[in-house]
Amino acid sequence: MTVQAHRAFMSDPAGMGYLQAMLLPLLALCLQDPAPTVTPRYLPGREGAGLSLPSEEPVFQFAVFGDRTGGPDEGVKILAQAVDEVNLVQPDLVMTVGDLIQGYNTTEPWLAQMTEFRAIMDKLLCPWFPVAGNHDVYWRGPDRPALEHETNYEEHFGPLWYAFRHKHCWFLVLYTDEGNPETGERNFNKPESQRMSPEQFAWLDQTLKGTGEADHVFVFLHHPRWIGRGYGDDWERVHQRLADAGNVDAVFAGHVHRMRYDGPRDGIEYFTLATVGGHQSGLVPEAGFLHHYYLVTVRAGGISVGSYPVGSAQDPRRITGEVSNHCAALAENLIPQVAGVVPFVPSRGASGETTLTWTNPLPRPVEITWSAAPGDRRWQILPEHVHGKVEPGATWTQAFRVLRGAGAVDAAFQVPALEIGADYLGEDLRVTLPVQRMDWPLDISAMPAPAPVEGEERVLALDGESGCLKIPSDQVQLPDGPLTIEAWMRADEFGQRVGLATKTESSEYGIFVSGGQAGFSIHLDGAYAEVQSAPGALVVDRWQHVAGVFDGSELRLYVDGALVASRPASGVRTLNRLPLVVGGDVGRSGGAGSLFAGEIDEFRLSTVARYAGERVEVPRRLTDDAKTTVLMHFDGQVGSWVFGSGLGWLGLEPGAGVGVTAGR
Repeated sequence: MTVQAHRAFMSDPAGMGYLQAMLLPLLALCLQDPAPTVTPRYLPGREGAGLSLPSEEPVFQFAVFGDRTGGPDEGVKILAQAVDEVNLVQPDLVMTVGDLIQGYNTTEPWLAQMTEFRAIMDKLLCPWFPVAGNHDVYWRGPDRPALEHETNYEEHFGPLWYAFRHKHCWFLVLYTDEGNPETGERNFNKPESQRMSPEQFAWLDQTLKGTGEADHVFVFLHHPRWIGRGYGDDWERVHQRLADAGNVDAVFAGHVHRMRYDGPRDGIEYFTLATVGGHQSGLVPEAGFLHHYYLVTVRAGGISVGSYPVGSAQDPRRITGEVSNHCAALAENLIPQVAGVVPFVPSRGASGETTLTWTNPLPRPVEITWSAAPGDRRWQILPEHVHGKVEPGATWTQAFRVLRGAGAVDAAFQVPALEIGADYLGEDLRVTLPVQRMDWPLDISAMPAPAPVEGEERVLALDGESGCLKIPSDQVQLPDGPLTIEAWMRADEFGQRVGLATKTESSEYGIFVSGGQAGFSIHLDGAYAEVQSAPGALVVDRWQHVAGVFDGSELRLYVDGALVASRPASGVRTLNRLPLVVGGDVGRSGGAGSLFAGEIDEFRLSTVARYAGERVEVPRRLTDDAKTTVLMHFDGQVGSWVFGSGLGWLGLEPGAGVGVTAGR
């Protein structure tokens, strides 16, 4: 184009319009900032098994599963049921909060449990994402690797910490069991073992920088460290980072096996899940002691969270830490104080008055119901039913008249009972507690001890569901020093964790017969010393004798009179005030779990090391002497009571009874 033509084109309005239309968009494009760096969707903290990410859609729902571990083997059935139910809802993905497998073992059983868990979870119709808990990484057994089960976890589950994006939201998984950076100790009860490493903090900082444009950010970990106490205060460093990010909506954890809601705080909601197949006391299901999962619905403007037990839904925000603690305290303190215990001797009957008193320990009112269950028709208890509202700190008192005519204790005899109902009255909710039942307080100390029946071998029969014998701590006079705990037993089956006779709760002593493997432990100088037999030392449907011996310098374990394990051990025994449970494992509140199914006979606890050497002779009927603290022959039963040498009459838990065995 000539100069003249160029001037003519520039002076023509149509020409200038054409030039602007063509060049201005090109100029604007050239002046734009360089293309932003695209953050990858998948940010593993460490290399591990690959994870399939969900498809992206604008509005979605995800589920969160609680702990699987610590409960019976049947817990996998609950997990499978949860998988089936979630498949009906078909959320975009499922998150976990750790403790996927029982763990606390060596590689071979760990791999078997991992395979079982994955086989169930892989039936989900959506991707699922793991979180590492203490059960998943803690090693127990010989040849402990420096990283314990971390390598196994990374190979078969995935990274220990990682993040991924879905539908303009980010999901961050943190790892809470890195251990003490100086000693390597892994202990979720010690603050020095509950601090995130600089490596993980650096990863978290970098990740949060890349998630700033997300609509929502969700964080998942195993231990609810914000609770403090044994976790220390290291969570504050994490919380401040999450709060500064400005778009973190919720944090989810597990481990404590009950629901609680501790938010919002700085715009972040804190949720703790209970269990989906793990150990569950069921103390107060309506207050979050139950198997459940969360369903979280995500929209651009916020999230909604619902808790779904089998066949129902529950708002987790109503189960605050206060409600959870109140209901737990109420359930553990429902048994009334007793005055005026009525004496009962079959030849004279019973006649007298019992006064029951209960004081509400909570800052909330409680509705109480006391119902007398007379047992067999010869008992009469009046009144039969009382009901009332007890204000905070107030006391409820009721006198009952107890009558029974003289007569033999026969097959129709039943001990009267008191059924205790309670409703916790929260500010905007009512929680109905499970009904508790206690034998009516009677004085039967004058009843004679049962005599052996010639030709019959009577034993303690246990159903493996609720039955056991609890011997109160003040009746177990066992000073610190040598001891022998022993029993004859015949098992119907062996679960993965089964107590035979225990007083263990970070203290004392006990025998376990888990999975057919005998074990004896005693808590000395603040830590357990343990010995175990080889797997398969115990078998079902055969009478066997198991004895644990501590002589002050060594632990020994005997099965059928043969020494199967020993190790040096010394120190001061850690004591507790919990009952000695025969047929189960005692819990921290005095309840019993890990129950034995089968028969137990000739249980004895002694203040001496009775057995030494490679092989000993064990009599079928044990004897009483000056070194015997507890001896139970189980020769007879009256109602729900069984007699113990030197102990008198003791009450049996439901599901336990004395019967005649055909096997001894």
